[in-house]
Amino acid sequence: MPIEQEINGFRQKISELKKEISGVIVGHNQVVEQVIISILAGGHSLMEGVPGIGKTLLVKSISQCLNLSFSRIQFTPDLMPGDITGTNIIADDPSGKKVFQFQPGPVFHNIILADEINRATPKTQSALLESMQEATVTINGVKHQLPRPFLVLATQNPIEMEGTYPLPEAQLDRFFFKIMMKLPSLPEFNEIINRTTGESKTILKPMFSPDEITRAGQLLRQVPIASHLIEYTSKLVMATHPQNEFSPASVRKYVRYGASPRGAQAIVLAAKANAIIQGRLNVAQEDIINSAFPALRHRMILNLEGETSGAAPDDIIREITEKIPRVPEQISKMFSLTEP
Repeated sequence: MPIEQEINGFRQKISELKKEISGVIVGHNQVVEQVIISILAGGHSLMEGVPGIGKTLLVKSISQCLNLSFSRIQFTPDLMPGDITGTNIIADDPSGKKVFQFQPGPVFHNIILADEINRATPKTQSALLESMQEATVTINGVKHQLPRPFLVLATQNPIEMEGTYPLPEAQLDRFFFKIMMKLPSLPEFNEIINRTTGESKTILKPMFSPDEITRAGQLLRQVPIASHLIEYTSKLVMATHPQNEFSPASVRKYVRYGASPRGAQAIVLAAKANAIIQGRLNVAQEDIINSAFPALRHRMILNLEGETSGAAPDDIIREITEKIPRVPEQISKMFSLTEP
């Protein structure tokens, strides 16, 4: 099958997937799309929003539509690493002897919802590092492979920070996206009430198989990106560092450390996924700019002045995109899958 036809087929299925999810999730269209992009790109995401706006329901609904196993881990201060990864227990072998047997933890699923991840201690938070980076768990020197695809979708509550442990920069950098969930609008509030207080209940149907998700990730990496857009992405990421020649005034004033090369990788992969969703066989500059916000907002570490003044990472990123000169688009409509 030609790659154009295969990508067009995935675009149509993703469109149907978003429509299916909208039967349960009211609003949050951009959030749903960003979660789908991170899954296609094989990246973990950090979701931030006040309680009760549907973070758990969203992740669970997407896992059902993608036909992936789902596990929810509630992070608390007394949660131990073994409660996540699993541990060895004493069991009887067929001959009746006592042996150690590995008991898998809740991390052995395709999609993991790490609820309120910043409530657990750093020791427990670090238990996810190997899983997120290598998709493996090592217990007593024995490495156990996690199911593929494997994705961690972690949540944070931005308004209740007492008794929490901020994620270290090294772990934040392993999240592909930081996705912001906002409160619904008035019409969306009304629709949520109507859907959740009546008798009807929406049943989601599986629309993808794990093999199809893997294949979509492979196709995503085949989407071409022009060299001038790669350079533009590099400049965006370099501009997040206060000592760089491309950085604007807000970065020099409020940012202590900028984004790593993982930020540039996330932007390009997300831009390629967005191009497929939009029905194009190429990456456009708008794909890069739109992907920069969720890919960079958690990778910039603010200094004391930035934290005390309430500087918003998105405003800083917006200033960066406005300062870095845009390059002329060199891709014509002939590459579009949606144009005649």
